[in-house]
Amino acid sequence: MSLIAPTANPLLEQALLAKLHRHDAVQGSMGELEPVAVRLGLLQHSLKPRFRDPQLVIFAADHGLAVDGIHVPAGRRTEDLVHQVLAGQQPVSVFAQQQGLALSVVDCGMATQVAAHDGLIQRKIAHGTRNARVGNAMSLDQAHAAIRAGMEIGDTLQGNLLACAGLGVGSHESAALVLARLTDTPVRDLMVSGPQMNPELLAHLMIVVKGAQGRHREVSDAVEVLAAFGGFETAVMVGAMLVAASKRHLVMVDGIAACAALMVASRIAESVTDYCVFCRSQTHQGLDRALGLFQASALLELGLDALDGTGACLSWPLVNSAAALLSELGDDDGLSQPAGIDPPVVRSLYDPNSPTVPGLP
Repeated sequence: MSLIAPTANPLLEQALLAKLHRHDAVQGSMGELEPVAVRLGLLQHSLKPRFRDPQLVIFAADHGLAVDGIHVPAGRRTEDLVHQVLAGQQPVSVFAQQQGLALSVVDCGMATQVAAHDGLIQRKIAHGTRNARVGNAMSLDQAHAAIRAGMEIGDTLQGNLLACAGLGVGSHESAALVLARLTDTPVRDLMVSGPQMNPELLAHLMIVVKGAQGRHREVSDAVEVLAAFGGFETAVMVGAMLVAASKRHLVMVDGIAACAALMVASRIAESVTDYCVFCRSQTHQGLDRALGLFQASALLELGLDALDGTGACLSWPLVNSAAALLSELGDDDGLSQPAGIDPPVVRSLYDPNSPTVPGLP
């Protein structure tokens, strides 16, 4: 039995479209908001989807690949960025507060110990991963522990919307390696930021990631791939996404680390992608390729170069507006619950008393 129920429901989809098209002001005029609204109705199994207590969670960790000289601009160390986010000194912090998103940062595996903070969730698996060019980034036991930590986080968060983002020096390279192996995508396609990328920087990064790929040529199982290449932030996100989807909650995916987490999660429970919409916080050609792996496009494109999570903050009003097309638009009299559809419910398939999911020991 799958952990996560597929959202496909032709009868409900027909009813949702009928409800939208009943309004002359909506029919054919809402562009991409219309399919988003229908998706929200399907995943909540409701003709009136609504959100409560939306959460933005940034998963932070350090990566062993960083010892190979991955370029880090001044003030962009993982520790520095986490302090800035928690202190309200990053745009993502301002936008989250403005848009009513509860912002948390999870220490999944930072190299340093961060001081206690109301917005910090401590789930450190280790003080950073090991260098994937030398051996596994993490052990299988650590990968399983990280996924379970994410499941615990997902089970305790309030609300029915989870926006996920990753943070950490080496996070992009690690996520690119996971995605490349699981989808047979050339890793270079995921590394190139754009036509203006410094060729010397790209050449150095390719030496790093190709070395890691060569070290783990035979790995193909999703969790083993995660252990070989992945970051702790990606692994913890996997568990959080699985539980959010099992509760029929919306998952907003922002950034390449979140894409890598979703790809691993989809190999554990394929239907998890039914519960996801995609955001973006960076103008990065590799991120375009990552979204393409899901045959998805971002809700919003503003040409930002900001921390992952920023795009989710700015996309959240669009998602909420799409839900309002079904839940708040007037003149709803006479629209009956479609035959054969149960009353609107949010059903959880996740048993918090069970520590396992399919594919995990």
